[in-house]
Amino acid sequence: MGVILKANSVKLIIGLIGKEEIFNRVKKILIQKFGGIDFENPVLDFNFTDYYELEMGGNLKRQFLSFKRQILPDKVASIKIYTNSLEKRFSAAGGRRRVNIDPGYLTLSKLVLATTKDYQHRIYLGKGIFAEVTLRFKDKSFREWEWTYPDYRSREYIDIFNYIRNNLCGKKERK
Repeated sequence: MGVILKANSVKLIIGLIGKEEIFNRVKKILIQKFGGIDFENPVLDFNFTDYYELEMGGNLKRQFLSFKRQILPDKVASIKIYTNSLEKRFSAAGGRRRVNIDPGYLTLSKLVLATTKDYQHRIYLGKGIFAEVTLRFKDKSFREWEWTYPDYRSREYIDIFNYIRNNLCGKKERK
């Protein structure tokens, strides 16, 4: 019989998609809730899909945040519920989102994202929230799976997550 172990803490990551002018307001609230940010990438153009354009308009931007305070991995579902409530709080008249706020976590071996959408490779966490391993760490870098979204496959995003991973584990030798 296997021994049940306590889960290790993980690095909370939150991705933002929307108009850049709303990001600072959202970040301020996220800092109040989750503590200080230890990394945020320069704001990037988000042009991998037009999925959000009907709801949020064009010329969307993307930014990832990494938080100093680590979390237990089982908290990602309640964090996703919280970030969905923030999306509603920032919504325009008629309920159209102005910002997409996607939480997940990073470990030395993987990037996990929380979602409300079920699919064949996603695991139910409870309260309507699912999780997927979006990237895996192999051969000194994060790597995609067949289901990884196109933006998360990009060299630019993978470099961001490699940087956060290096920050997470310091200068130690990595697998």
